[in-house]
Amino acid sequence: MPLPWRKDLAGRVEDHVLYAPSLAANPLGDPAQRPLRVYLPPGYDDDPGRRYPSVYVLQGYSGHLGMADNRSAFRLTFLELADELFEGGGAPPCILVFVDAWTAYGGSQFVDSPGTGRYHTYLCDDVVPFVDSGFRTLPGAAHRGLHGKSSGGFGALVTPMLRPDLFGGLASHAGDALYEYCYIPEFAKAVRALREYDGSIEAWWDDFRGRVAFTKSADDTLLMMLGVSACFSATEDGTPVLPFDPHTGRLREETWARWLDWDPVRMVPRYAEALAGLRAIWLDGGRSDEWYLEIGAGAVRDAITGAGVSDVHFELFDGGHGRIEYRYPLSLAYLAERLQ
Repeated sequence: MPLPWRKDLAGRVEDHVLYAPSLAANPLGDPAQRPLRVYLPPGYDDDPGRRYPSVYVLQGYSGHLGMADNRSAFRLTFLELADELFEGGGAPPCILVFVDAWTAYGGSQFVDSPGTGRYHTYLCDDVVPFVDSGFRTLPGAAHRGLHGKSSGGFGALVTPMLRPDLFGGLASHAGDALYEYCYIPEFAKAVRALREYDGSIEAWWDDFRGRVAFTKSADDTLLMMLGVSACFSATEDGTPVLPFDPHTGRLREETWARWLDWDPVRMVPRYAEALAGLRAIWLDGGRSDEWYLEIGAGAVRDAITGAGVSDVHFELFDGGHGRIEYRYPLSLAYLAERLQ
C-alpha cells in the first residue's frame, strides 16, 4: 500500500519552462512561457544510443501541470503508475510528456481559437519540436502518441485527425464526444444559474473573478460554458458566444453547429484517412459517467469502424468520470506496444 507523501521513481523527471511563440499575444493575455514535464523511463541514462517512443499527456478541463502531483490516500499518480509499469516490464519504456494548456478560462480544448489562442499549434509546433530536439525520441509519427481524459481525451482524439504527420496513436479516456448527450444537459443547468445574473455570462465571470473560486454550486458548469464557447464559438474579436439563448434556453443553431463541427463523432468521416493510418486507437469510459461520455466513446468507436477502420480498442468499465487514473497504465501499455 503506497505511502501518502511520495513514491521514489525508477525513472526520472525533468521540469522545463518552454517559451511558446504560438501563444505570444494570445487574446486572454495568458503566459507564453509554459511549464513542461518530461518523464524519462528506467534505463534512459544507461544506454545513450537508445531511442524511445513518446506519449504526450493532455489534461482535462481546468487541469494544469501542477495537478499531476496531486496524490490521494491509497492511490498513486499517473506518473507513479507509469513508472511502476515500465520498471516491472509491463510495457516497452516510453518518454512521457505532460503538457500544460491552461487558459484564464480554465482550458483550451487543445484547439486554435480567436477566443483563447493557438493551443493546437502550440502542442504541435512548439512542444513536439522542443521534446524531439532535447530528448532521445524515436522520430516519426509512428512512434508518437497522445493520452488524455475528458477534455484531454478530446484533445487526444482530434489532434491525430488534424495532424497524422505528427501522431500515430491515441488513448482517449472519457473524451468529450456525442455533444447532444454531454453538453445539452449542461446548457439547461447554465440557463438556470444565469438567472441570478440576468442571463449574462459576463456578469457571472466578473463575479467569479472577484471571490473565491467554486464557492457557488454552478461555478463549474458556467466556467465550462464560457471556456468551451471561447474555444468553439468565439467571434473574430475573441468574444465567446454561448450556443444557446441564456434566457430561453433555445439553441442558437448556427452557433451550435460550430460546436458540432468539433464533435469527434461527426469529425470521424471527414478524417477517416488519417484515422486509418494510426497504429493505436484506445477508447473507454465508465458505465456511470456523469456526462454520458461512455456513450460518446461508443459512438466514436462506431463511427471509426463505420469508416472502415477495424482496429479499435474499446472498453466500458464500472465507475464514473472521476478517480479513473488506475485505467491509465492499461492504455499506456497498449500505446507503448504499438508505438515502439
